[in-house]
Amino acid sequence: MDDGYEQTSTEDLRERALELARKRWDVAFLWRLLRLLPAAEAAAGNRDASEASVAQVSGLLYEAFSAEHDPKVHEALRPVYIDYLNGED
Repeated sequence: MDDGYEQTSTEDLRERALELARKRWDVAFLWRLLRLLPAAEAAAGNRDASEASVAQVSGLLYEAFSAEHDPKVHEALRPVYIDYLNGED
């Protein structure tokens, strides 16, 4: 299958995909990349980086969610928190 990307560098593909996800506000794609990053680091032979990636991602998310102080937003997300804590993710 010739999708036109065979001669495109990985860096260019990465930049294009990230830009498209930003334009579309495709959080699912960005989240998928974040979830895959530690495994990709390990596959590339970067075991320490893999463990660091997990810590960095969780730290970034913690900071992002801690920065939000609107109680109404937290209340709106309450069912999501409960489902997650109940293992219904």
